[in-house]
Amino acid sequence: MIKYSVLYPNVENGEFDHDYYRDVHLPLIQARMGDYLVSFSIDKIIGTPEGTPAPYVAACHLVCRSVEDLQKGMEGHIDEIVGDVANFTNIKSVKWISEVVA
Repeated sequence: MIKYSVLYPNVENGEFDHDYYRDVHLPLIQARMGDYLVSFSIDKIIGTPEGTPAPYVAACHLVCRSVEDLQKGMEGHIDEIVGDVANFTNIKSVKWISEVVA
């Protein structure tokens, strides 16, 4: 299993619509990826244990069986998914793929 994570840094003048992200953007991804997407989660980041501002405001994690499944699920939908980003944020995301080990 792999996890594709997309994090949105907490930047000055950054805007992020958590409701749109939850109610529209991630359901769009889920619908387009179909069975290639095993599960997903969304994080609305609210702070740190120390009470300081968090380095990120939001994140999502897409779980797939393999990198190939991630690619197949996104194939033909990248332009639509990326085009929707402007509807909920002006923040440039940070992305990575990790192997789920536990």
